[in-house]
Amino acid sequence: MFGYRVPAPDEAMLISGGRRGLGGAPFRVVTGHGKFVLPVFRKTRFLTLSMCEAEVTETCVTKQGISLHVRAVIAFKVGNDTESIINAGQRFLSDQDQMSVLTGRIFAGHLRSIIGSMTVEEIVTERQKLAAEVLDTSKLEMAKIGLIVDSLQIQSIDDGDTGYIDAMSAPHKAAIQRQAQIAQAQATQASVEAQQVAARNQAEYARQTAIVQAEYSAEVDRAQAQAAQAGPLAQAHAQQEVLAAQTELAQRAAQLRQQQLVAEVVKPAEAEAARIKVLAIADAERMKIQAEAAASHDRVALDRMLIDQLPLIVKEAAGGLAGANVNVLNGADGLGEIAAGLVAQGLTILDSVRQNLGAPNSGSGAAKANGPLELQGYRTPVDVEGDEPKGASSAN
Repeated sequence: MFGYRVPAPDEAMLISGGRRGLGGAPFRVVTGHGKFVLPVFRKTRFLTLSMCEAEVTETCVTKQGISLHVRAVIAFKVGNDTESIINAGQRFLSDQDQMSVLTGRIFAGHLRSIIGSMTVEEIVTERQKLAAEVLDTSKLEMAKIGLIVDSLQIQSIDDGDTGYIDAMSAPHKAAIQRQAQIAQAQATQASVEAQQVAARNQAEYARQTAIVQAEYSAEVDRAQAQAAQAGPLAQAHAQQEVLAAQTELAQRAAQLRQQQLVAEVVKPAEAEAARIKVLAIADAERMKIQAEAAASHDRVALDRMLIDQLPLIVKEAAGGLAGANVNVLNGADGLGEIAAGLVAQGLTILDSVRQNLGAPNSGSGAAKANGPLELQGYRTPVDVEGDEPKGASSAN
């Protein structure tokens, strides 16, 4: 609407003409709402209430006489109360940019004053204290011109080519470097120890792996060797068994041969010796009987004596067969034939003795006492091993 004016949220509308403002101010202050202003009769101007910034770069001398280049930034604005707006409007309404210039100059003066009362060490280590003192000393002056300071930041402090700050920081730098070197050495040592532990672990793992591989390889070699030896060992065992069987067969053959030799050689020889022994005994008995008969000329006594001696002769004949290996193949009939043969042998011997005794003796009519007793046509009906008896066959 024509003549109705409304200020921005960060502005204060100053209306001049007509009634005076608060405290005899030459204008009225309107903020936060609109106002109807008569044209021609009233004049309207706007004062910013937004944040402004002022930068200060100043060379200051400390309490120790050391020059420092200080750079600070001030954030300020016009106060929100009517009095501050009136004070700022009366000073900066026509040239509002002068607020930053004037604020910078004010703070530069207070900054030089405060730094002059402090040492470099205090300034460097207590920047917040420096800023607070500058704000406190400048607050009253800023209020007079309608400005309030929101913050003051000391951005940098430099001593130029003096090197004081560097010298002051050298011990701390050395300590920090020493600590850094110690930390680096500790870190390096820890890293080396970790690498050594890792290397030992790798070596131990490699050793264990090599041992396991060697054990596996040895086991495989043993298995292969056993497999390779299995055939020859089996063949050797088989040959050993064959040799053992052949040896046993040879021993049995030797035993059989020995038995054959005994049956073929020893037993017939023993039987022949027994037969010869029987004949010798019979001959001795004959000579004895002839001698006795010649002495007594008693035929009856001689015959009786022969009869008495016949069982002895048969017994001796049978005794000669005791050591012989006589095999009877036809059972009881064979045993009967052997007994009959022994008796027949005794009778044959008796007949032979009688014939020899009854034969005329040239010169005396009696048998010679020392003459040999010949048994004409005598043969034992039962032979020892090697001769087959009549009606029987011998077998070993």
